[in-house]
Amino acid sequence: MTELTDLTALQLVDGYRKGEFSPVEAARAALRRAEEVQPAVNAFVRIDSDEAIAGAEASAERWRRGEPRGLVDGVPVSVKDILLQRGGPTLRGSKTVRTDGSWDEDAPSVARLREHGAVFIGKTTTPEFGWKGVTDSPRSGVTRNPYDHTRTAGGSSGGSAAAVAYGAAPVSLGTDGGGSVRIPGAFCGIFALKPTYGRVPLYPASAFGTLAHVGPMTRDAADAALLMDVISGPDWRDWSQLGPVAGSFRAGIEGGVRGLRIAYSPSLGGQVAVRPAVASAVRRAVESLAAQGAYVEETDPDFSEPVEAFHTLWFSGAARVTQHLPPAQRELLDPGLREICAQGARYSALDYLAAVDVRMELGRRMGRFHSTYDLLVTPTLPITAFEAGAEVPKGSGHRRWTGWTPFTYPFNMTQQPAATVPCGVDGEGLPVGVQIVAARHADALVLRAAHALYEAGSAGIAPPAVG
Repeated sequence: MTELTDLTALQLVDGYRKGEFSPVEAARAALRRAEEVQPAVNAFVRIDSDEAIAGAEASAERWRRGEPRGLVDGVPVSVKDILLQRGGPTLRGSKTVRTDGSWDEDAPSVARLREHGAVFIGKTTTPEFGWKGVTDSPRSGVTRNPYDHTRTAGGSSGGSAAAVAYGAAPVSLGTDGGGSVRIPGAFCGIFALKPTYGRVPLYPASAFGTLAHVGPMTRDAADAALLMDVISGPDWRDWSQLGPVAGSFRAGIEGGVRGLRIAYSPSLGGQVAVRPAVASAVRRAVESLAAQGAYVEETDPDFSEPVEAFHTLWFSGAARVTQHLPPAQRELLDPGLREICAQGARYSALDYLAAVDVRMELGRRMGRFHSTYDLLVTPTLPITAFEAGAEVPKGSGHRRWTGWTPFTYPFNMTQQPAATVPCGVDGEGLPVGVQIVAARHADALVLRAAHALYEAGSAGIAPPAVG
């Protein structure tokens, strides 16, 4: 028998509409699952049982009257502990954040979910200030992979990815400044979308500036389209938000890929060493797109790895977010974060502007690339999940997390929409993700191609075992 924790958000809403089960039952199931898996994976910093049940009871009454509040009324959701959610502190993985205060404001995406009747299960783990591609922090410890508890869940939205994979709410809100929904999405076998920058309003503004996006982490592309219809709503607090969306993301996902021009880049022109098991799974997904009528060409975007420019932008942001801390509090920071903050503080304004020039040129090149190709498809990551508690894989020779994420962070620099889709597992049963990238503002096209993979049975993997 299918458990409520196995259902997508769309399936839950359909069940509420038909009276097959209630939001209270769904909330209790999600809460039980969250409590059950928390000791093993550490996905949550806070589980809000009382708030969740109260919200679910109110939703159940609305459904009983036939007056649901919105598109996700009664759907259990979790929120990464970077985004403000009223009623409790947003700790951001840091011992330097004070817990007192009113905490009476929602981030824009959280506010839109609340307006649509979502049921908030809890806040999920993040590395300190979301600074790296794995999830461990001095405040909340190590978050582990649902498929192998000795491995990392990825980051920085690792808690959200683990929660969704285990069914502790079918959807979560994450943030992505260099891959932070796509990295854990790939490692944990779920779908995750980094929308075009500004498509989902963000407040407070990220210290990492216009690299940071808010995006849905879900069981599949259809749920992500549903969530995008909710969280893309305007919010005056974000000065860089985009204008209203024309139409519905859900309405556009059924178009298929026939006739689309797809560029398949297995290694960014030989710049990236990709593990064979990853390469094989990704190639099978690409073959599925071709079998569905897409025109696929193996080719590469015209850029060399922009990691130094990204470091300048990223490390400067880290330095800015910790600038106000006195020496005693700086000692409480993650040592790796403390190190990049020191490096970021040494950059000059000219260094920063030079990095911006690299970013603009990269954006120009990708704009030209997408004048020929509708989509770019790559591996999401060249590897599968490695040991938990480490920033880089042992023996990799990498110094920072950007060394093993060459397919993700460049598209934060260009602000393009990009998603990870689970497309298989390696020989150890660890998930593999394929990345789909489109031109700026073509979020609906990314969702449409991803949905086509799900419809063809070429996406999605068996959920992790519980217990």
